[in-house]
Amino acid sequence: MDIKVPHLAENINTGIVASILVQEGDVVEKDQTVMELDTEKAVAPIPAEGPGKVSKIFVSEGDSVNVGQVVVQLDGAGGASAAPKTPSEPQQAAAPIQKPVVQQQPTSQAGYQYQSPSGFPPPASPTLRRMARELGIDLSRIRGSEEGGRIVVADLRDYIQFLQAGGASSAPQQVEASGPKPIDTDFSKWGEIEKKPMTTLRKKISEKMVESWTTVPHVTQYEEADITGLMELRKKHKSKYEKEGVKLTLTSFILKAVIQVLQKHPIFNATIDVARGEIIIKKYINMGIAVDTENGLIVPVIKNIDKKNLKELSLELAELATKTRDRKVGIDDLVGGTFTISNQGGIGGTHFTPIINTPEVAILGLGRGVQKPAAVNGKVEVRTLLPLCLSYDHRLIDGGSAARFIKDLLETLENFKDKDI
Repeated sequence: MDIKVPHLAENINTGIVASILVQEGDVVEKDQTVMELDTEKAVAPIPAEGPGKVSKIFVSEGDSVNVGQVVVQLDGAGGASAAPKTPSEPQQAAAPIQKPVVQQQPTSQAGYQYQSPSGFPPPASPTLRRMARELGIDLSRIRGSEEGGRIVVADLRDYIQFLQAGGASSAPQQVEASGPKPIDTDFSKWGEIEKKPMTTLRKKISEKMVESWTTVPHVTQYEEADITGLMELRKKHKSKYEKEGVKLTLTSFILKAVIQVLQKHPIFNATIDVARGEIIIKKYINMGIAVDTENGLIVPVIKNIDKKNLKELSLELAELATKTRDRKVGIDDLVGGTFTISNQGGIGGTHFTPIINTPEVAILGLGRGVQKPAAVNGKVEVRTLLPLCLSYDHRLIDGGSAARFIKDLLETLENFKDKDI
């Protein structure tokens, strides 16, 4: 019986062997975890599909593996399976895709080369980028038809059809895969340096941030909420919640307020399908919470948050944050988000520009609440003001909509009552 790397989640095809929990000769039961994979953002267990004795382990900790690759072989009641291909003979599923040599350029693309002053690749969705990689096509050779030169499926399809037709150029040209170029500068000439490999998580964060920033026109709306009354309300009910084992935090109140505002402004809980020309508005609210960990930024998701009360929100928020920092969060906990909150207040940040967690269309950043003089009923008082930073996708959301959203959020935060607790 061969134990293979299973399908982990959408768009996750590889992982790093984090730990091997069995040795050759061990007897394992059905569904027993034999090893753990460190994927892009979570540690995923690989279970045995049936009972048996470990006859061969084909990988070591730290190895990179692909979906479908055999990692462990078991001898069971039905006898040992045929020996799988060794790592020197890669499985078909893990074999590198051969890049076709494109002989000619299409008429409409002849001589075209995407140029970016920032050095970033041409704008396209992650799905389309993966498709192009599998086909061995350089996206920088395709002229995008959407706003800002964004490449869509129709552009890729047209490009392929032109290539198949032979194009108009007779000069043979080979299309090479696009991507960042290595840095050739020898920094050690000026002093001591240290080189560390980027982790799987850090690579994914880098890829995700570049993708979002280069494909989504970001606009950030800044505001400050007077949370003086809210902090007094929290202090009043804090001990009561603690007796029930619940930590009542400012973030819990923020979540409750954002839920109400999203229900009033559903366009902020949407996704744009550019290829189909559709706006997908979700009737549910799954809130992503950006968590700062030693390994990097991870965004777990609280599902159906609009159906939970303040106590339930506080409990799930604390549990999910702990699981995330301990890297015990599951892959299912990291997908399905409709809106994200990034809170830097605990660290001490003020205003910043959070990057949208695509395919979502908005994200709310929170800074540290500070005491400042403010005018209240014609008098100057010291109040606690909370920085709010709302980044939104300007393809779908206009400035007026963002201003109304943040205005309603301010009113909700500044008017919490005992009955809401």
